[in-house]
Amino acid sequence: MGVAAADNRDQAPLLQAQPAEIPFKRTGNVWTAVAHIITGVIGSGVLSLAWSMAQLGWIAGPLAMLFFALITLLSTFLLCDSYRSPDPEYGPARNRSYLEAVYVNLGKRNAWVCGLFVQISLFGTGIAYTITSAISMRAIQKSNCYHKEGHEASCDFGDSSNMLVFGVVQIVLSQIPNFHNLQWLSILAAFMSFTYSSIGLGLGLAEVVGDGYVEGSIGGISSSSAAEKVWLVSQAIGDIAFAYPYSLILIEIQDTLMSPPPENQTMKKASTIAITVTTFFYLCCGGFGYAAFGDATPGNLLTGFGFYEPYWLIDFANACIMLHLVGGYQVFSQPLFANVEKWFAGKFPGSRFVNDSHTLKLPLLPDIRLNLLRLCFRSVYVVLTTGIAMVFPYFNQVLGVHGSLIFWPLSVYFPVEMYFKQRNIQAWTTKWVMLRTFSIFCLLLSLFALIGSIQGLISAKLS
Repeated sequence: MGVAAADNRDQAPLLQAQPAEIPFKRTGNVWTAVAHIITGVIGSGVLSLAWSMAQLGWIAGPLAMLFFALITLLSTFLLCDSYRSPDPEYGPARNRSYLEAVYVNLGKRNAWVCGLFVQISLFGTGIAYTITSAISMRAIQKSNCYHKEGHEASCDFGDSSNMLVFGVVQIVLSQIPNFHNLQWLSILAAFMSFTYSSIGLGLGLAEVVGDGYVEGSIGGISSSSAAEKVWLVSQAIGDIAFAYPYSLILIEIQDTLMSPPPENQTMKKASTIAITVTTFFYLCCGGFGYAAFGDATPGNLLTGFGFYEPYWLIDFANACIMLHLVGGYQVFSQPLFANVEKWFAGKFPGSRFVNDSHTLKLPLLPDIRLNLLRLCFRSVYVVLTTGIAMVFPYFNQVLGVHGSLIFWPLSVYFPVEMYFKQRNIQAWTTKWVMLRTFSIFCLLLSLFALIGSIQGLISAKLS
């Protein structure tokens, strides 16, 4: 079944941006996979973890992070077995992307549904990154203002102009033809994410040591009503869900591993190490942030002005965030660009608008190759993400909606279903019941987080 399906992959052009498989030497090992996973996971979501911890308290907060770490680890173990078909260790057919694995194991209809969620995930990430970058630009402006005028000064700056600046930069960068030209940008983004996350961790630790005591409580931040507390808890769960999963890049990372040993064994070991390191880092960032500020913990640890000094370090951290998000936006958008443009090229093979490229010559600059479809579609895409971000510029609520909407289908449902198919798990066996119960529980948890995050988004817009 796996080989036959693999031979018919050209029937689903929108679902993949991969060309025909070109043989190359795979040299990756456990430690290269660990590095890829950690750089792919740690990002802007870490900045909301202190706020999430504050909503949940000292018991539920760490337990929630550990719970999502275990869910992520289990789903990655299931997904690792979908790289080869039909046998997870020695199958001759390789699935080189998440969507390809879904297509081979579950068929075209499931692949299209999965593809829809993947595109929503990529588009939503673009919106979240636009909001976060604008907040970081504003934080630099406010930090410099507070340093000059004093901490009690009225330093108010808007986000709209910052979002427009970020959008213009992305329109220019989006004309880069494909993902292979973005390696330098991806490396820069990974370095920046480690830098600002470490600064946030260090500032939180320094604040706790300087104060000499730990803020916070077992129940988290008190609220005016039980309903409000429930909504805040659900948003916190959504934010944590945004910070953890890496299912979309797992199979691509696995495709870089040498064999023997079997790639799924190496990937499971790498995932265990990476999730352990990431969880420790997350617990430290969230824990020290909450310990430093207690009920006053800001939604974004580096832009909510729990910290004022040293102002230059706050500026540097937020500059790192901006650089990371400039690159991260393209890393997440380019696969969507490639999918859509490949579909247009297959649908309209004779269209000059779709297929022809033109050379733009500018003084003192190298020639620029422009394609009209790429110019128009990618520019409209950036305008849409920027426009939606300007309408809903709410960091924690947007992360909550995005995380809760995408977490269950991409990190739980499809990995479980592919595992059932590949391992030929029969209905009502012990393993089937346990995994089905696990999937349903994660669905209910995601719905709870999604409803609360949408409520928070609407409330923030109306207030």
